[in-house]
Amino acid sequence: MEKETLYQGRFISLVREGSWEYAERSKEVTGIVAIVAHTENDEVIFVEQYRPPCHGRVIEFPAGLVGDKKECHSETLEAAAQRELEEETGYRAETMQFVAAGPASAGITSEVISFYLAENVKKVGPGGGDASEDIKVHVVPLSQAVSWLGQKVAEGLQVDVKVLAGLYILTEQFQASRKSV
Repeated sequence: MEKETLYQGRFISLVREGSWEYAERSKEVTGIVAIVAHTENDEVIFVEQYRPPCHGRVIEFPAGLVGDKKECHSETLEAAAQRELEEETGYRAETMQFVAAGPASAGITSEVISFYLAENVKKVGPGGGDASEDIKVHVVPLSQAVSWLGQKVAEGLQVDVKVLAGLYILTEQFQASRKSV
């Protein structure tokens, strides 16, 4: 099927293939990473920021685009994950392990997100994102993460459903490591 560009913005395009319309990122973006960050103290790191499409603040995992800035055009997914983790949260990971990749929202966008597990993260800077972002960092004990997220929803915030996938990744990781001991 031939792809037709219906609208070309600065960062995204709206395209049509046959009768299907969907969004694509600019050609400079070579990937998207989400980072499930885990501290030595069995804590998980979330970020909170206002998301205009959601008309509210959203709890998410640190995440970002790969190759979107001129100085980052040739970076690997893993390098982007490490960069985004530090930029958004002020934490750096001792290890960064690829977990899985898949469509972000298969019915509306061609984006594919690559999940990375960041372990033994340590505070090395202020975090908060770049000049265009207003990010609040939350460090939550893993054992309290689900109830903490429920509290945030009760306060009117939204939770990105990818957070549930990340919590599953952490849970499975620890069950597997306990079995091998």
